[in-house]
Amino acid sequence: MKTFDDLYAELVRKTAHGDPDSGTVRLLAQGVHAVGKKVVEEAAESWMAAEHEGPDRTAEEISQLLYHVQVLMIASNVTLEDVYRRL
Repeated sequence: MKTFDDLYAELVRKTAHGDPDSGTVRLLAQGVHAVGKKVVEEAAESWMAAEHEGPDRTAEEISQLLYHVQVLMIASNVTLEDVYRRL
């Protein structure tokens, strides 16, 4: 099972290598605006799943939201430590 911290470390590694076949690398290349739009989209899908589709679908959508939030963190040069200091 992957944790929030594990995912962040994996994404940082992927972006450091700049693999053009990586969806994460391609999304980051589109900039903060594109990544932010994905965060908003996934947040709405998480909400709708919670309202209408049950816990399994909600968990799936939330996992996608967390991924995109972390991509936004990387695009914005925000680290886990920056976020954790503010929790």
